[in-house]
Amino acid sequence: MNLQLTGKTALVTGSTAGIGYAAALGLLKEGAKVFINGREEKKLEKVVEQIKKDIPSADVEGVVADFSKVEEVDTLIHQIKELDILINNVGIYGDQPFETTPDEVWMHDFEVNVMSGVRLSRHYIPLMKKKNWGRVVFVSSESAINIPDDMILYGVTKTAILALSRGLAKSLRGTNVTVNSVLPGPTWSAGNLRSMKELSEKKGITVEEAALEFVKEKRPESIIQRFAEPEEVANLIVYLASPLSSATTGAALRVDGGIVNTAF
Repeated sequence: MNLQLTGKTALVTGSTAGIGYAAALGLLKEGAKVFINGREEKKLEKVVEQIKKDIPSADVEGVVADFSKVEEVDTLIHQIKELDILINNVGIYGDQPFETTPDEVWMHDFEVNVMSGVRLSRHYIPLMKKKNWGRVVFVSSESAINIPDDMILYGVTKTAILALSRGLAKSLRGTNVTVNSVLPGPTWSAGNLRSMKELSEKKGITVEEAALEFVKEKRPESIIQRFAEPEEVANLIVYLASPLSSATTGAALRVDGGIVNTAF
């Protein structure tokens, strides 16, 4: 299927690995120009170099930005003048016991997970409205609906993203600018791979066995009973970024492996 992305320009935040990286590759393979993003310049350069080897025709550039720092967001905006597609993917998470997670961690995670999307959308959406075409996709999580008791902060930020996405979509009523959110379930991101390796070493089992144990214990409602591959999530993101998704907006679309235990 031709997703009609040739000539479009996209930014994917947090895209040196995991879902963001897979989404960037998907957009590039469909002919879009893509800005990928990371916090470390050397790592970003290596990723861009690898992409150009794997996809010789790729029109890809790296842009460094730590989304917990407003000045670095401002620098990114100055570097990238205009976009057709904004994929707000960057996010952080981890073990966060509610009783011992201090204010500064709450504010830091909120800056990265929520305010990054607020700031970029506030800048680029008016430009999209001016030319009457654009796509904004927020990467939320099934944790926005199934708030994990061991990562309440993470769940709160991901729920906030759903509200932000829906509100922005409604504010763009009657335009050809769409805003949607995607809710992945457990996925083989860099962070999850690291966590599963730690669990496998602790229990003396393989990484695959650790992942299966995690799903059975922490996400027993999963229908697919496994971690998703980043590409499986990215496929939905790339479709939502395309002209073919023109009637889909204001939606929270699940690619969670069936974890959310409702039909609607």
